[in-house]
Amino acid sequence: MAAIASTVLFRRLRTLLIRPHGNGLIGTTLNFDYKVRSADEAFDDMADINIDKEMLDLASHIMSTKTGTYDLSNFDDRYEEALAELVKAKIEGKPFRKIVAPKASKPSDLLQALRDSAGAA
Repeated sequence: MAAIASTVLFRRLRTLLIRPHGNGLIGTTLNFDYKVRSADEAFDDMADINIDKEMLDLASHIMSTKTGTYDLSNFDDRYEEALAELVKAKIEGKPFRKIVAPKASKPSDLLQALRDSAGAA
């Protein structure tokens, strides 16, 4: 048994397939065939680039030394927490606290950042 539904996700109307799973429901976003690219075509429009060997070596070193397990219990969903605070404030009639985004900093040198990271490992 399944149902088809329409909903707005990420500011766009989406079609969902909703099906039972245990004690709950699972919604899967459906896409029209003309909106889905094959994996073979996904990177066709990317330009071929040459990557410096030193950059590849540094990236490989960082990947090999920084790989580990990912434990989701160590992370908080700050978006969900902020949204809950916003809803609570609205229910209580409190004014919203506007958060000012920090000023953008000057981009750093990627190769130097990789060198620094590799040196710290």
